[in-house]
Amino acid sequence: MVAFLSGCAEAEFRTVRENCGVSESALSKVVSTLEAASYVKVRRGYVGKRPRTWLRLSPEGRRALAAHLAELQRIAATATALAATLDHQPP
Repeated sequence: MVAFLSGCAEAEFRTVRENCGVSESALSKVVSTLEAASYVKVRRGYVGKRPRTWLRLSPEGRRALAAHLAELQRIAATATALAATLDHQPP
Protein backbone atom coordinates (compact mmCIF):
# COMPACT_ATOMS: atom_id res chain seq x y z
CA MET A 1 0.00 0.00 0.00
CA VAL A 2 2.83 2.38 0.82
CA ALA A 3 4.52 1.64 -2.50
CA PHE A 4 1.23 2.27 -4.31
CA LEU A 5 0.71 5.58 -2.53
CA SER A 6 4.28 6.64 -3.29
CA GLY A 7 3.31 6.90 -6.94
CA CYS A 8 0.54 9.45 -6.45
CA ALA A 9 -0.29 12.57 -4.49
CA GLU A 10 -3.47 11.04 -3.09
CA ALA A 11 -5.73 8.08 -3.82
CA GLU A 12 -9.26 7.12 -2.87
CA PHE A 13 -9.51 4.22 -0.40
CA ARG A 14 -11.38 2.01 -2.87
CA THR A 15 -8.73 2.58 -5.56
CA VAL A 16 -5.96 1.59 -3.15
CA ARG A 17 -7.89 -1.50 -2.03
CA GLU A 18 -8.56 -2.65 -5.59
CA ASN A 19 -5.01 -2.03 -6.84
CA CYS A 20 -3.37 -3.66 -3.83
CA GLY A 21 -5.71 -6.65 -3.91
CA VAL A 22 -6.63 -6.58 -0.23
CA SER A 23 -9.89 -6.64 1.65
CA GLU A 24 -11.45 -3.50 3.05
CA SER A 25 -10.86 -4.66 6.62
CA ALA A 26 -7.20 -5.52 5.97
CA LEU A 27 -6.57 -2.13 4.37
CA SER A 28 -8.37 -0.36 7.21
CA LYS A 29 -6.09 -2.02 9.76
CA VAL A 30 -2.95 -1.12 7.82
CA VAL A 31 -4.14 2.47 7.35
CA SER A 32 -4.88 2.80 11.07
CA THR A 33 -1.41 1.53 11.97
CA LEU A 34 0.37 3.76 9.45
CA GLU A 35 -1.73 6.77 10.40
CA ALA A 36 -0.78 6.25 14.07
CA ALA A 37 2.88 6.19 12.98
CA SER A 38 2.32 9.45 11.02
CA TYR A 39 3.23 7.72 7.73
CA VAL A 40 -0.21 8.10 6.11
CA LYS A 41 -2.64 11.01 6.11
CA VAL A 42 -6.36 10.29 5.84
CA ARG A 43 -8.90 12.76 4.46
CA ARG A 44 -12.60 12.07 4.70
CA GLY A 45 -15.28 13.84 2.70
CA TYR A 46 -18.18 13.36 0.34
CA VAL A 47 -18.68 13.04 -3.37
CA GLY A 48 -22.28 14.10 -3.69
CA LYS A 49 -23.98 12.31 -0.82
CA ARG A 50 -21.55 9.40 -0.75
CA PRO A 51 -18.83 9.31 1.90
CA ARG A 52 -15.28 8.88 0.60
CA THR A 53 -11.86 8.44 2.17
CA TRP A 54 -8.62 9.54 0.52
CA LEU A 55 -5.15 8.41 1.52
CA ARG A 56 -1.74 9.95 0.96
CA LEU A 57 1.77 9.35 2.22
CA SER A 58 3.08 11.98 4.59
CA PRO A 59 6.59 13.35 4.10
CA GLU A 60 7.63 11.13 7.01
CA GLY A 61 6.07 8.13 5.27
CA ARG A 62 7.97 8.91 2.07
CA ARG A 63 11.24 9.14 4.04
CA ALA A 64 10.51 5.84 5.78
CA LEU A 65 9.82 4.14 2.44
CA ALA A 66 13.03 5.53 0.95
CA ALA A 67 15.03 4.31 3.96
CA HIS A 68 13.40 0.87 3.74
CA LEU A 69 14.17 0.57 0.01
CA ALA A 70 17.76 1.68 0.59
CA GLU A 71 18.18 -0.98 3.27
CA LEU A 72 16.75 -3.65 0.96
CA GLN A 73 19.22 -2.59 -1.73
CA ARG A 74 22.07 -2.77 0.80
CA ILE A 75 21.02 -6.28 1.84
CA ALA A 76 20.80 -7.40 -1.80
CA ALA A 77 24.23 -5.93 -2.59
CA THR A 78 25.78 -7.67 0.44
CA ALA A 79 24.23 -10.99 -0.59
CA THR A 80 25.47 -10.56 -4.16
CA ALA A 81 28.99 -9.81 -2.95
CA LEU A 82 28.95 -12.80 -0.62
CA ALA A 83 27.71 -15.09 -3.40
CA ALA A 84 30.49 -13.87 -5.70
CA THR A 85 33.05 -14.65 -2.98
CA LEU A 86 31.65 -18.14 -2.44
CA ASP A 87 31.61 -18.83 -6.20
CA HIS A 88 35.39 -18.20 -6.36
CA GLN A 89 36.34 -20.55 -3.52
CA PRO A 90 37.82 -23.91 -4.48
CA PRO A 91 35.62 -26.93 -3.71
